[in-house]
Amino acid sequence: MELMEIEKTNRMNALFEFYAALLTDKQMNYIELYYADDYSLAEIAEEFGVSRQAVYDNIKRTEKILEAYEMKLHMYSDYIVRSQIFDDIMENTQMIAISRNKLKF
Repeated sequence: MELMEIEKTNRMNALFEFYAALLTDKQMNYIELYYADDYSLAEIAEEFGVSRQAVYDNIKRTEKILEAYEMKLHMYSDYIVRSQIFDDIMENTQMIAISRNKLKF
């Protein structure tokens, strides 16, 4: 899998985690099988008794929906920012603890 495909898969999985409750059952099933479970279009089509084209169209439409939710709600991007702030705080806390220990000796 190419780097861009991996990044897209990771992004879709993350968006799915945040916005799955806003999708229809069919959209949730297709996206989860395709991105999280790595099913092919043919496998999903066979599972649901539809054409590969129908699965492809539904997945593409759902990707756009997930991106639209993110553009409006910013839940994923805000999570990334909060995670980075948390990591920075933890790093600074560790550095302070190390500095205090050095001062004790």
